[in-house]
Amino acid sequence: MAGRLSNKLCVVTAAGQGIGRACAELFLREGATVVATDLDTAKLAGLDGATCKKLDVRSTEAVEALAKEVGPIDVLLNGAGFVHHGSVLDCSEADWDFSFDLNVKSMHRTIKAFLPGMLDKGKGSIVNIASGAGSVRGIPNRYAYGATKAAVIGLTKAVAADFIKRGIRANAICPGTIVSPSLDERISTLAAQTNQPVETVRQAFIDRQPMGRLGTAEEIGWLAVYLASDEASYTTGQIHLADGGFAL
Repeated sequence: MAGRLSNKLCVVTAAGQGIGRACAELFLREGATVVATDLDTAKLAGLDGATCKKLDVRSTEAVEALAKEVGPIDVLLNGAGFVHHGSVLDCSEADWDFSFDLNVKSMHRTIKAFLPGMLDKGKGSIVNIASGAGSVRGIPNRYAYGATKAAVIGLTKAVAADFIKRGIRANAICPGTIVSPSLDERISTLAAQTNQPVETVRQAFIDRQPMGRLGTAEEIGWLAVYLASDEASYTTGQIHLADGGFAL
């Protein structure tokens, strides 16, 4: 179905690559007006039809300024995130604070900034990228990451509950392991740290997926399109697994 997001103004964070990029591209394909943001604006090249903006989601002032500039929106897609590797013994206070600031507080900032405009319109869809790691399933060596993504689910449900009677929907997507530049960087880093070949480390990521392959950013993007669209008008406060059976 074409035009599923026609006449909708959408803001996408971390739209430069990976899941955020796929969401921005598919939103555009489905007729949305898209404001695509990233800390590195060079990564936004090629998003034809989008309004591209530099945004540091760790800055309350920057987020509030963007919300004022853009005005009331219909869809907010929160895609910014960072994966910290290690157990509690490997997590410094700086690691913990950075992970929660980027993975959770960034969503608090964007939702708080853009929600008033949605409330004025009497409708809006918030889609937060969580993870299969966290409250869905405990994963070794994802201590800080899992904690942040569990918090994202709690945040999503709280927003959904608070504004369910005012036309606002909030949902979380919990992907499995997705092919992306970020994953490539993590694999290279782990290979260097563990003195293993890159392909050995990559295969370990593949082997933990029951479906026997990694997911694609586009597969997550299509789920985001659904949750952003009016097709999902009766869906709020839920987690949506797209994980190749990871949580089975």
